[in-house]
Amino acid sequence: MSARATVCVVTGSRAEFGLLAPVMRAIDAHPSLSLRVVAGGSHLLEPARTIREVEAAFTVSATVAMQRDDEPRDRAHDALALGRGVEGFSRAFAEIRPACVVALGDRIEAFAAGAAASVMGVPLAHIHGGDRAEGVADEAMRHALSKLAHLHFPATPSSGERLVRMGEDPSRVRVVGSPAIDGLRDATPMGDDEYAALGSPSVIVSLHPIGRSDAEERVDAEVLLSLLRGRATLALMPNHDPGREGIARAFRGGAERGTLTLVEHLPRTRFVALCLRVAQAGGVIVGNSSAGLIECAALPDALACVNIGPRQAGRERPASVVDCPEMQADALSEAMGRAARLSGASHPHPYGDGRAGERIADAIASIDLADPLLVRKHNAY
Repeated sequence: MSARATVCVVTGSRAEFGLLAPVMRAIDAHPSLSLRVVAGGSHLLEPARTIREVEAAFTVSATVAMQRDDEPRDRAHDALALGRGVEGFSRAFAEIRPACVVALGDRIEAFAAGAAASVMGVPLAHIHGGDRAEGVADEAMRHALSKLAHLHFPATPSSGERLVRMGEDPSRVRVVGSPAIDGLRDATPMGDDEYAALGSPSVIVSLHPIGRSDAEERVDAEVLLSLLRGRATLALMPNHDPGREGIARAFRGGAERGTLTLVEHLPRTRFVALCLRVAQAGGVIVGNSSAGLIECAALPDALACVNIGPRQAGRERPASVVDCPEMQADALSEAMGRAARLSGASHPHPYGDGRAGERIADAIASIDLADPLLVRKHNAY
């Protein structure tokens, strides 16, 4: 029996760990592959320290510190964190000596790992390439990762076609669906006691910064909270991106006034269970998280989403999503009403059938990762 190929999966934030977990499990279960996990980035930040969630599910082979708790959340410090990440991932890969590195999405943690792997000559597999979503610097970093990668696992046919138009070899592009969908059809709603402990919300707020100043982000968050006054609202703290503190201050103020329940982080299983319970109650998710466009639409009873602003501009979305281009009270109110009528139903969506993890593991196992031609990049046009 030949030795199993070591596949190193990188997770740098709560934003992608839930999506990567089914990929990790499929790799770990595959008879031809050996899983190694490297975790770091915002997983290591207080107060959530979501590295504990990763460690509870998988053996972590190495950690890579990037952002620092005592540094501001701005783009200059993101660039410094990126540099630390390239160095840290390079050291981890040199120790682990993987046959392949897997990264997902568009964040600085994935970009640091992808840059390290590509420069070191380690085959890089990129999940969710070819998507369009503005984010902060996300659009540029996602496509830059695609140009560094040697294997592509896009979530939709449109994303796959976009990768080919970017010059990627069609034989290296395999549409697998989004691993965010894996397992959701078996989800069960949150129980009565836990739901009550979270305030029995009819609205979930998942709002992340889009790279503006703290003051600008806070203004928009305050507008949203004023509209939701009187509704049972649960807000999740934003990602550790530039502008985070402005939204966080608005949310803390709402919690102090007793107008919302504020939660730093919910593990994926609890978040999914909560979304399903809110959907069954005819509630909505409001903000600019990709979860509203992907996971919430794939639940047995979809949770409708009010998607605010440009952060998800260009991303494919199902019929359960109502777009609200600007944070204006009248437009938000109208969008909330439309979305509430869409929750609790089943909606077709473009992100696959819930078998992305196993497809990715099978595809990696089918490739000769030691072939020197694999890491030789060229434009296919």
